[in-house]
Amino acid sequence: MSQQGKQGNKEGFVQVRGAREHNLKNVSLEIPRDALVVFTGVSGSGKSSLAFGTLYAEAQRRYLESVSPYARRLFHQMPVPVVDEIDGLPPAVALQQQRGSPTTRSSVGSVTTLSNLLRMLYSRAGNYPKNQPLLYAESFSANTPEGACPQCHGLGKVYEVTEKSMVPDDTLTIRERAVAAWPSAWQGQNLRDILTTLGYDVDTPWKDMPKKDRDWILFTDEQPTVPVYAGFSREEVKRAIKRKEEPSYMGTFTGARRYVMHTFANTQSALMKKRVAQYMLSSECPTCGGKRLRQESLSVNFAGFDITELSRLPLARLLKIFLPYAQGTAPVLAKLAKDHQEKVMVTQRIAEDLVARLNILLDLGLGYLSLERSTPTLSPGELQRLRLATQVRSNLFGVVYVLDEPSAGLHPADTEALLRALDRLKASGNSLFVVEHEIDVIRHADWIVDVGPAAGEKGGEILYSGPPAGLEKVEFSQTRRHLFQYNSLPVTETKEPAGWLKLGDVTRNNLNNLDASFPLGVLTAITGVSGSGKSTLVSQVLVELVAEYLGHELPAEEEEEELPLAVESITTGGHIISGMESIKRLVRVDQKPIGRTPRSNLATYTGLFDHVRKLFASTKSAKARHYDAGRFSFNVGKGRCENCEGEGFVMVELLFLPSVYAPCPVCSGTRYNAKTLEIKYRDKNIAEVLGLTVDEAVEFFAEDAQVSRSLSVLHEVGLGYLRLGQPATELSGGEAQRIKLATELQRAGRGNTLYILDEPTTGLHPSDVEKLIIQLKRLVDAGNTVIVVEHDMAVVAASDWIIDMGPGAGEEGGHVVACGPPEKLKRSKESRTAIYLSRFMGSHKPLKSLDESGIKQAAS
Repeated sequence: MSQQGKQGNKEGFVQVRGAREHNLKNVSLEIPRDALVVFTGVSGSGKSSLAFGTLYAEAQRRYLESVSPYARRLFHQMPVPVVDEIDGLPPAVALQQQRGSPTTRSSVGSVTTLSNLLRMLYSRAGNYPKNQPLLYAESFSANTPEGACPQCHGLGKVYEVTEKSMVPDDTLTIRERAVAAWPSAWQGQNLRDILTTLGYDVDTPWKDMPKKDRDWILFTDEQPTVPVYAGFSREEVKRAIKRKEEPSYMGTFTGARRYVMHTFANTQSALMKKRVAQYMLSSECPTCGGKRLRQESLSVNFAGFDITELSRLPLARLLKIFLPYAQGTAPVLAKLAKDHQEKVMVTQRIAEDLVARLNILLDLGLGYLSLERSTPTLSPGELQRLRLATQVRSNLFGVVYVLDEPSAGLHPADTEALLRALDRLKASGNSLFVVEHEIDVIRHADWIVDVGPAAGEKGGEILYSGPPAGLEKVEFSQTRRHLFQYNSLPVTETKEPAGWLKLGDVTRNNLNNLDASFPLGVLTAITGVSGSGKSTLVSQVLVELVAEYLGHELPAEEEEEELPLAVESITTGGHIISGMESIKRLVRVDQKPIGRTPRSNLATYTGLFDHVRKLFASTKSAKARHYDAGRFSFNVGKGRCENCEGEGFVMVELLFLPSVYAPCPVCSGTRYNAKTLEIKYRDKNIAEVLGLTVDEAVEFFAEDAQVSRSLSVLHEVGLGYLRLGQPATELSGGEAQRIKLATELQRAGRGNTLYILDEPTTGLHPSDVEKLIIQLKRLVDAGNTVIVVEHDMAVVAASDWIIDMGPGAGEEGGHVVACGPPEKLKRSKESRTAIYLSRFMGSHKPLKSLDESGIKQAAS
């Protein structure tokens, strides 16, 4: 199995014996240290279970055993891996794909620690106004009392509520909810009843009420507590009080402004915060001009910029500014040298550190970001590369870095820079264990561990562990034919556009008065280097303009994500010129989770579970007991296990150790009570059906046309290995996106739909990318328009039309560099994508048809 293992030489290797995490089948192998080791295999094959779930989890466990039990509680502890033994494992650092911090106070500057350096620079080497005392570094941070602007508390914006914002329709009465900012349901009714007790007429149109009354209801800070007689009129309340009748309850009044401001500041619910935020008007803070800092801090400058202005520049511009200071060639240093030698030394030392860090960030293709950019707006790939840059600079030695698809979201040109950064880490005496699908990264490896042969239950075996060249002889490897270019996905003839959707004067981020035309009825790929403006144009502006035209509500962010403190509505600069006549529906297929709890799963999201429950309810035994479809849901009291409330597991707190989730002792993890499990459909109970994989379920439900259709689509998008009851929390972003795509494909017959996908190949092995392309083509064949933002050359080559953005990133991007079908674009001299597209198309011989048989022909 392992090349090195055959030779019996264990020096310089990590030895794994008996790994059984998730779907790993008791695997043993040796992996070299001080090398770039890439873990490959189809999506769901067990790569991450080996790299993260086993190797990193064990390294973390060993480290945590060396720290105090109290300190251990501060770590996010991974479960102890199921493995017999691991020898030769150095300390490990994990750089996983994760969304940015949910707070806008976390930024590129704080993640990279560059902001700390800048604050020190301004404190010790900034140009102060005459007679102003020295400020410490904390005074240059908007997150500290010493630095934050006193009026906006470091947010840069002030918020106010007005009569117009809280009462959008003044023709309504209070009973008809004229005060929209008040809560709906019982609490709103409570406030209306209190006003009745206080003598206000809740049935007069708002505009006809005296201004004094309107102002008190909206803006008072008084909170009188009065008796409430629910459902009584003003006159009935007066009589009841006179007769000293017992009230329904005592109610306390809260003015509308007070309610909005208090809820926004104190609620733990992002949904509540979002609701009240719509009644608040934000404007730039007049004291700091939106710069978030005190005036004393903003009066200090360096190179002609205050610290906020400098933090808003792209990193590439910062490098140009600090380079002369680091090299000692800046003219101002010569002037300072006579009287302020210490200032010169501080400036040069900090500038050298800044330049070294900025060079790494630019190498990783992040030069378009600014220090002020908040982390919630970063993609998982961008955030991982920021953290990678910090590690490259740390100069640690003898560490294993475990990385999760570092090439995610990278243009092939940026991937080359990523490989240089990884080589630097390796040259410093570290080991790199990388889970990766990108062929250029796999080709760069010193050692490949190929896991497979397929996904889920059909994976979990080590097909190969050794130098890249040896993989060519491994017949069952899916990676092999892509790595050695055994005629991968066929390149087909392109379709002609059925029309054009034209946008004009698009202005957002780095797009400035851009005109863009998207072909209709075809598959279009939007390409360009990271930060060139692809996602801004498509996932933001195009989505918003089309949604507005169709009258669609854009889906709200997930409840669990904290609403950014600086709430502001971004106005879309731009308009639709023409082309909307044939678009009746907009579908954005993104990588957001299909649910946040284990109660949401593959079957519930796709609607499959509804059909399955009806099948169980239609059995003779279920009818005899009068069980309806609801009985077979683990979210409903009558059918679920009472002990775990349908969760299937119970949490065991172990104080200083990671909490353990154990199967429920009552239902043994099935989620249902014993009576429900007695009902069988074709010899399986409902829990056993939820335990089937999609591929197993295809055979099981072969006779039921509706269920079969749903399952076959899930199989076709490469999700055959997932269990029907697989919790949403266990799914990757790529898997969630393909589940959404499969759900859409079930109703693709409608036509006239615009589908927008942002990097759908993230997390996909090249063989899964082939399956994805077939499904995208199916959507187009059904009369729809599909637009993908993509870096994967297989998708780009299979597109009918390409729009290439650039030429560079950030300020150097934002233009349409080239457009046309793949054959035309690959010859473009202006496009940075052209050379990679040309290489890809040159190494793949075209076949005539693009279907499952075509792929089998390519693979054989």
